[in-house]
Formats: sequence, C-alpha cells, structure tokens
Amino acid sequence: MAISLPDARQLSDEVLQALRLRALHGCQLGYTEQEIADLLGVAHETVCRWWSAFVAGGIDSLPQQRSGRPLGSGRSLTDEQARHIQELLDQHSPEDLQIASPLWTRRAVGELIQRECHIRLAVRTVGEYLRRWGYTPKKPRRHARQQDAEEVRQWLEETYPAIERRADAEGATIYWCDETGVAADKHPGRGYAREGQAARMEVPKQHIHMNQVSAISNAGEVRFMTYGGTMNAALFIVFLGRLLRSTTGKIFLIVDRLRAHEKAEDEWVAAHQDRLEVFYLPRRAPELNPDEYLNNEVKGGVNAEGLPNDKRQLRSRLQAFMQRLVHLPEHVRNFFQHPCVQYAAAT
Repeated sequence: MAISLPDARQLSDEVLQALRLRALHGCQLGYTEQEIADLLGVAHETVCRWWSAFVAGGIDSLPQQRSGRPLGSGRSLTDEQARHIQELLDQHSPEDLQIASPLWTRRAVGELIQRECHIRLAVRTVGEYLRRWGYTPKKPRRHARQQDAEEVRQWLEETYPAIERRADAEGATIYWCDETGVAADKHPGRGYAREGQAARMEVPKQHIHMNQVSAISNAGEVRFMTYGGTMNAALFIVFLGRLLRSTTGKIFLIVDRLRAHEKAEDEWVAAHQDRLEVFYLPRRAPELNPDEYLNNEVKGGVNAEGLPNDKRQLRSRLQAFMQRLVHLPEHVRNFFQHPCVQYAAAT
C-alpha cells in the first residue's frame, strides 16, 4: 500500500530545516535532485533551490522562508461553506434535498455545491474536496424506502433483547435464516483486458439456477439445504425438520415474512413448539439479518473458480462452498460484525 506523505507546508520550521540538510547530504552522495525530491516529498524545484543556494554560499545561505502557496489558499469554498456542505451530506440523502441521484456521487455533490454556494466546480475538484473532508467511495447498503423506522427501533431496543433474554433463560440457540439463489452465468468480479477491449466470460448456453436456505448462529454454526424451484411451505418444513435433527435443545428461528415461512408456522411449527419457535424481522429490513451477509459471500464466491456447465455442477459447488463455511465458525461469526447486525453478535 502506498504511503501518503503530509503536505510539506504543514511541517514545522525545525522539520523543514532537517529536510533541507538531508536533501543537501543526498546531493553530496550523488543522488539526483529528482530522486531526493521524491523521497522527501517536496517539489523538484525546491531541492534545486536548496542545492544552488548551498553551492553559492554554504549552509548559512539556505533560504529559510516558506515557498509555495499557503495551505488552504486559492480554494473555491470557504471553511464555513465547506462545513455547511458536509453537514448536508451527513444528515440528508440526495432525495431529501431534491438532487437527482440515488447516492452522493461527485456529480451530485457538485450540484449541491452549486445550489448552496453558487459555485460551479469540476467533477475532479469535487472529488478532491471529498477526499480532503474524509469521504471515500463505498458500495451502498440497500435500504427499503417503505421501511417502518418505529418497527426497526422496536426490534432493536425491545423485541430482540427480549428474545435474547428468553434464549438465555431457556437454553435456546438463536438462528437467523434466509434464502438465496445463485446462477451459473453470474460472476460479480472484474477481469483484466487490454485497453479498448472488453473482458470476456464464457457462459452456459442456458440459464442454470440453484437455490439455498440457510441458518446461522452467532456462535458460528451453519445449517443449509439446497433446492431447485421456488421456496414454499413444504420445502421450508423439510428444512426445519433437518434443522431440528441436526441440533439439540430448543431453537429460536428468526426469519423474514416470506409467505412460505408464515404458512409453515401455521401448519408445522405449532406442533413442535417444544423445540422450535419462529420470530419475524421487521418488514423490509433485510439488513438486520446476519444471514444476508452470508448470502452475499455465497454469490461472490461460488463461481470464483469458473462457471459451471450444468445444474448438477452448480449445486455441487454451492454445497462445497457451504461445507467449507461449516468448518469455519470464526469466519461465520464475522458476519455478525457488520454495523447493521452487531446488535446480534455474541457478547
């Protein structure tokens, strides 16, 4: 990883004087002025000026004044304007401020600056401001527009803590459950190719798809079942039966409100309430389910070694991927470290 040097204008007079002496010593040892400038993080012209002054009059002739534009001068935004823009970015989405963008991109921030400060900046300049303010580009977390904030608050502050207390009192294990699907013609990564040429990926002739239901605990335990077709109550009951047979003690299972989950509870769970209870996450809040982060890894890793040729091979790869996770409880526990699900991490 490249080391980023601080702007020399931020250094103290004593540090700058040490840099001058080191630069002169480097010149005496035969290093080029450009090499010294690169090592010390100063301009080539600055090293030339130091060396020329030393050759002409010795150490005492070295220039002591600071050269270059003072730090922060020449910027388009004042400190007050910069603080105002950052407050808006931290507290609002583009939609809140009637900016036509789903995310805070450089273009969207530039539009915000133009509207709030009446200053038009190039996209590259906006990027420099964002970098200076400590903003970095990130893959966004999905957030449902219709999500009920009060329902989420109640889950985090009341419902789940109560489930956790009951689990401790009754010796139950909490599992989080979800379904996902993988396709034989999908690969989320990128490939290198020569400039002007597209990266090429050979895909199967027909669409091949395989589904999976899984459940994980914050102790790193994993249970899963692969299947074709669509999840329904009958399939979910099969998975629940396998889950009970593969574990001991009582299970508290946390799921979303998929119709198959609710129907299975009506038909089967009530008859097994001595071993299994089902709890439902807030509506439209998949980010609160740790199993979602396992699903993300599945989609990114199943086809890492190449695209499968048929459904049998796809299923085999999916099962092999999950079997590896079964033997990596520490890795599974890391899914609970995502900021949205740390509420469920083991304490």
